Amino acid sequence: MMRRALLLWFVLALFVPRLATAQATPPPESEIYGAFPDNYEQIITAWLNTSLVDPASAQVKWLGPPRQGSLTIKGQKISGYLVDFSVNVRNVFGAYTGLQKHTALIRDGKLVTATAFVYR
Repeated sequence: MMRRALLLWFVLALFVPRLATAQATPPPESEIYGAFPDNYEQIITAWLNTSLVDPASAQVKWLGPPRQGSLTIKGQKISGYLVDFSVNVRNVFGAYTGLQKHTALIRDGKLVTATAFVYR
């Protein structure tokens, strides 16, 4: 009886800490944020070409590389890579609007959403 108790204690002492560690391991970053968008400039430029009145006039200034982050869309938090950039483009009257800041959320190679233009 004493040997069984010692054996049980030994087995629990070996495996219980490992089980607790396995449960505390966070998921890999690729599951949280998706794949890193190496071609983020092309993804956003393609989106601008479908969204702007005069996309050929767009002057884009990239404000940094993609960074991990999330945005809340319709009450749901979506994680991915955030890209900040400014755009100066002609409006419907043919006049340039001036640089306007924009942030895009990219996940797994697709633009999920983009924030509204904000005047600087």
